[in-house]
Amino acid sequence: MNHNIDEFSKQKFPVRFFKNADVRFENNALEELNNLLNLSDTIERIKAVDKDFFMDTKADISEVAITPDFHKGAGIPIGTVMLTNGFIVPQAIGNDVNCGMRLYTTDLKEDCIKSNLPDLERRIRHIFFEGGRDIPMNSIQRESTLREGIIGLLETSHIAKSKGIWKFYDPKQQELDILNISSLGSMITDQVIGLQDFMGSRDLSYDEQIGSIGGGNHFVEIQKVSEILDNQIANAWKIKKGQVVIMIHTGSISIGHHSGMLFRQLVKGIYPKDIKAPDNDIYILPYSEKYMNEYNMFWSLLSNAANFAFANRLFLGLMVYKALNGIIGEFDFKLLYDSPHNLVWKEELGGKNYFLHRKGACPSRGMSQMSGTNYEYYGEPVFIPGSMGSSSFILAGLGNRESLFSSSHGAGRSLSRGNAKKASNELFRDFINHFKVITPIDPNKQDIKSRPDILKKWEDEIKSEAPYAYKEITPIIKTHVDNGLAKVVARIEPILTIKG
Repeated sequence: MNHNIDEFSKQKFPVRFFKNADVRFENNALEELNNLLNLSDTIERIKAVDKDFFMDTKADISEVAITPDFHKGAGIPIGTVMLTNGFIVPQAIGNDVNCGMRLYTTDLKEDCIKSNLPDLERRIRHIFFEGGRDIPMNSIQRESTLREGIIGLLETSHIAKSKGIWKFYDPKQQELDILNISSLGSMITDQVIGLQDFMGSRDLSYDEQIGSIGGGNHFVEIQKVSEILDNQIANAWKIKKGQVVIMIHTGSISIGHHSGMLFRQLVKGIYPKDIKAPDNDIYILPYSEKYMNEYNMFWSLLSNAANFAFANRLFLGLMVYKALNGIIGEFDFKLLYDSPHNLVWKEELGGKNYFLHRKGACPSRGMSQMSGTNYEYYGEPVFIPGSMGSSSFILAGLGNRESLFSSSHGAGRSLSRGNAKKASNELFRDFINHFKVITPIDPNKQDIKSRPDILKKWEDEIKSEAPYAYKEITPIIKTHVDNGLAKVVARIEPILTIKG
């Protein structure tokens, strides 16, 4: 069925689309959005058979905002921001809980990276993919991190006593960095659910999760600032033309998938048995006395995964520092900001409490919403990466109420991963010959060159995330400016990308 934006004006709640003429929304994404909004029908059916399911008789979707990078997801479109009254939709944030962005500034220049590329590539591959990350932790540290996020990690950092990666963990600097993380990088909960095996013993040990980039569009990228577009904010944020910055995009990996699986079991378990299952297969979690145990369990599961993701991005940053430090020596390495784009927030608007869901959408709060933080004079930092090998942008949020204080988290896909893998070898070779991508597989090693099966897998993974798989970033950024979502601070260009 073909859909157009105008038909969504018939909904009983506002659905706002943010796009310029040069931004295209595909029909399959609109179809997915239409299916999501059928939640209103599910809510009415539940109200008819179970008057205690919702505490608020007016429970419903309140508003929806669609960001410029809107595209099809896995049941929920990427770039969907949804405000609800009286219930949560766990599926509306996906399984990669607290997938987000972290950005560091440095005092390095591009030449410092490029002149050391061969050695740096070997060192990065060893640290990220060949057992060199060296992050020893014990059960006390892991539990504290899952329960209290970055604060819990800081409070237990003394346990590892500068072993491995902890040599580069400066507690005094990390205490300052907490102020540069959304929600202080800590969603406090008093329990850890179903992760006893992950926590391990009281002896220091290693796990395969922490310090992982993950797959898909996740990355760690060493970039250079190519253009300053707002001198005042750039100066305040210590951003300079020609400087090297580090951008990290990842989330909660398998910990998030564990929480996502339990979310689904939880919401399906409380769904009234005497009405048919939702046509869109999307279930809801009410805020009500009847299901308060399930509600509290959801927040603990969400917090466990979100806290892990904050810590994961922190360690990935330390791993980059470790790689560069081993070749270049000490250098200035400061956190600008860390922000989630897959999460649920408790939001008060107009004196009323709501739940704000963001799926692939960045918080983009303005000066008033950031009052009392390090960003109260310029707005919340927003990072919008382009495709691998193309420009990314640093912006400052303007707190646009119509967009539910949200911005895009990327350019948005133009090709599915499957279709991107079918791209011509000529396109692929043109990209890979002009851009450095470091992956677990080194295609230049002799033993790999003799394995066409491994090379094919490597090519497919790169093809699925190559520039031709994504939309052009410029119209996305222009839409933000034209609609007052965010102000552009700087353009940044990639030097090299690390992919899991």
